[in-house]
Amino acid sequence: MNPILVAILLGLLQGVLEWIPVSSEGGVALASTVVTGVSPAAATRLALFLHAGTAVAATAYYRTEVRTILHSIRELSRRPFADETADLSFIVIATAATAVTGLPAYLALDAAVSELEGGLFLALVGGLLVITGLLQRFAAALSLGEREVPDGLDAVLVGVLQGLAILPGVSRSGTTVSALLLRGHEGESSLRLSFLLSIPAALAANALVLVDDGVPAIDPLPAVVALVVSAVVGYLTVDALVRLVRQVPFWAVCTVFGGLGVIGGLLVAL
Repeated sequence: MNPILVAILLGLLQGVLEWIPVSSEGGVALASTVVTGVSPAAATRLALFLHAGTAVAATAYYRTEVRTILHSIRELSRRPFADETADLSFIVIATAATAVTGLPAYLALDAAVSELEGGLFLALVGGLLVITGLLQRFAAALSLGEREVPDGLDAVLVGVLQGLAILPGVSRSGTTVSALLLRGHEGESSLRLSFLLSIPAALAANALVLVDDGVPAIDPLPAVVALVVSAVVGYLTVDALVRLVRQVPFWAVCTVFGGLGVIGGLLVAL
């Protein structure tokens, strides 16, 4: 397939899947493995690389919130987790927790997927999607209490889970939103905090891939095309998809997609 067409396809997938509780990394990695035949390791690095596009989209979409957060920096040291600094405190601590868990997870993942055949890789991603779906269902059923602003425990818990979501098939938005729901935050606030937190995490993952491997799997021009497409599509779809997440039980979508991934992967492996 033409490399530019492949880049457009992958950018479309990243731009749409990032916002829903279905692993964008898993979806992009699966697509690049199937369409281009690249190794699971290269497909995973490419999927992480493309998160920079949706980080730009999230920054543009939440530009008012980002501006407010930046303006609260001077108050952070004096009043952490006060009303005006709660979002910034949450992002700083959660990002640090993500780094602590995410870097070892990335190194372990890179070693593990390098040893997998294509079919087993598909099955692994599918199995992790099933787990994500069940987690989302569990959180939806057991939301606890009512919380209006995040605290330090929220930040550490969500940051650790976001670091582990570097695994393809584990939805970053699904796990972080689920954790916030379980902690008693309402749906819209959970989505907002999750998407704001995605910005530094996505940029850090992109930088890690570039430092470790350069532009992975595809040539520089298609890589730029994929980034631009993911940013534009991500910006255009985030509002509609946020509304959809409020109404549709995406735990069921995760579970169905994951089951199909397991079946397909095992068939390929056999």
